[in-house]
Amino acid sequence: MTRLHREPAEGMEASGCRVLIVGCGNLLRGDDGVGPILIRHLWERGIPDGAQIVDGGTAGMDIGFRMRGARKVVIVDASRTGAQPGTIYRVPGPAVEQLPPLEGMNTHSFRWDHALAFAHWLLKDEYPEDVTVFLIEAERVDPGAELSPAVRRSMERVIEIIEEEFLAELGPPGRPTVEFTADGYLRMGPDLAARHFPGGSAVAVRRAGELWLYPLRGPQAGGLPLKQRTPAGDRSVLVREALDDRVPVGTRTAVWDGLHGALRIPLDAGA
Repeated sequence: MTRLHREPAEGMEASGCRVLIVGCGNLLRGDDGVGPILIRHLWERGIPDGAQIVDGGTAGMDIGFRMRGARKVVIVDASRTGAQPGTIYRVPGPAVEQLPPLEGMNTHSFRWDHALAFAHWLLKDEYPEDVTVFLIEAERVDPGAELSPAVRRSMERVIEIIEEEFLAELGPPGRPTVEFTADGYLRMGPDLAARHFPGGSAVAVRRAGELWLYPLRGPQAGGLPLKQRTPAGDRSVLVREALDDRVPVGTRTAVWDGLHGALRIPLDAGA
């Protein structure tokens, strides 16, 4: 969360991506989690090739390294200025760069505004040509609270701005793909597995022409284990029984359904 003067307005590197979007904040403290929650919504809606999204959490140091190679960077965080909850601030990166203090600094107190100054020093001529910061005025930051309605509406508006001004030029969004194998497994890449199935197990259910895969917390909770199949970290889960042994072999485009908390995979190749 960032504190600034009240002036409202409307891995370790980006590896050559054209647009890097970073959501900062603490998911466990209500509106302070608006940045990481926005990142999850962008992922569910699809990200075009040439863009990279990062849940920056509260680890500011990582941001400076991830900016290497990006042409444009967008940072989203919550703010507390005393303004109306949901107020959106759009600030150019150079206006909020701040050198960290020389004493008493640790990784937990190193914020993204420090990271901008650090990246300017680290990257020099490779520093992104355009850095934009969106700050959304928080209403409540109580532990365990959900996003307030005002902040949620503003988050949706910021998503629209990001899609229109930063992502549209990159082309249509990409979607994660999975593969049904002849031996009855569903195979997915390591990024997809780590993001939505960190517990390493799932429940598979067939629903209206789709396979829905629900994550579980861990093997102790039962369900189907996601087994690592390749050194790169690809995972496979046995879904043959859920499909009554009628496995539609081939690649499918999947979508994460945030409302129901499930990965939805069409069984028809043309869907």
